[in-house]
Amino acid sequence: MREPSVASPSQRFDRPDGASLHGYESESMGFISEIRDPTKWYSKLFIVGLALFFFTILATAAISGYLVYRMISPAQSHSDFDLRNFPGHPESLAYTVAGEGSRDAWFFPGLKSAPTVVLCPAYQSSRGELLTLASTLQDHQYNVLLFDFSAQGANGGRTTLGFREVAELRAAMDAVANRGDVDPNRFGVWGVNLGAYAALSEATGDRRVRALVVESPYDRPEEMVGLLVNRSGLGSLPLIAPMARWGFGWINYKYRKVPPLRVNLGKLTGVAQLYLESPDDPVLAGYTGNLFRASSPPHELVVLPHGNYGAMLDEEKHNYENRIVSFFLVNLPPAGEASPLAQ
Repeated sequence: MREPSVASPSQRFDRPDGASLHGYESESMGFISEIRDPTKWYSKLFIVGLALFFFTILATAAISGYLVYRMISPAQSHSDFDLRNFPGHPESLAYTVAGEGSRDAWFFPGLKSAPTVVLCPAYQSSRGELLTLASTLQDHQYNVLLFDFSAQGANGGRTTLGFREVAELRAAMDAVANRGDVDPNRFGVWGVNLGAYAALSEATGDRRVRALVVESPYDRPEEMVGLLVNRSGLGSLPLIAPMARWGFGWINYKYRKVPPLRVNLGKLTGVAQLYLESPDDPVLAGYTGNLFRASSPPHELVVLPHGNYGAMLDEEKHNYENRIVSFFLVNLPPAGEASPLAQ
């Protein structure tokens, strides 16, 4: 019986049309050679397009990276003043934020055993801009706490646009609750954009928060990233905003499982909420309206003539303060139980 013939190595790799492996190698080498030293017009066009593509990606990554760096390390406004010379006898309150070190807050004492209203500064703001509002609340017998988040005032570090700031707010509240001369179970919280996000997020998991005023909140910190990119004037460039959001998410990877605020707003049932919508920024105004509609009563939405408390004129600032004080007096009275907004 005849044994089957075994193909030689060269035959074994032959193509059906008879071309050898050497032919494949020649074609590959020819393609690589053409890429390295293009001689045909379409090869040159391909090389130019490929170079432009990689240059665009690198330039976009560099611009986005710079924008993200500037967002999380904003210019800080310091607010140093002598507490001894300020009306209301404010006190310095030391506390610690886990992983961030020691912090210093300003406590304005009100009626003994009264609730405390915590004021949360906006992005690129500081507690010093809120002194008038703090004094107005103190005049109505509230205890008031002013503090700075990371990358605000004299605090170092970088902002996470709300992720870590929630824990910073909780640490400040804990420090007040441990004083012994306030009601440890009744807090009101006020905040703007970054401060509003932290206030809403903390309130959904902290039953000590009984009343809440939030101006221009957003659902996710990534939304603030997109807003800041647009404010930089580079939002119209392709891929800048998506890449900036991706870079911010990569830096804050450990917070990737934090859900949007709207997911937990149902937990605020029974907590009086005042949502303040500012026409100065239509994007944040839209976010505010969406969060209001996703929240549970008792809640109220008010459209302001202007936002940005620190930059308001005297009459506007006075009207704004009256609105805030009236809300807290109704829903978080200095003595006794709160009267829900819905009633």
